[in-house]
Amino acid sequence: MSSFSNPHYMYLFDLRNGKQKLAYGESPEDALQILSIRLSPQEMAEIVADRYVKVNQRELRQYIDNLG
Repeated sequence: MSSFSNPHYMYLFDLRNGKQKLAYGESPEDALQILSIRLSPQEMAEIVADRYVKVNQRELRQYIDNLG
């Protein structure tokens, strides 16, 4: 079955430096797993895994300045 049959969402995870990291996935855990594929272990260590917000694509523009 195609992965497109399962909905994916966008999440903004807080970083230890006060910024936020954008990720996508079926769940917050899935989004973190996807991030771990493309980020280094040092970059992953900066993410606060239990502090995130689920955002709508239309709302992303208001978060652009806080992405890190």
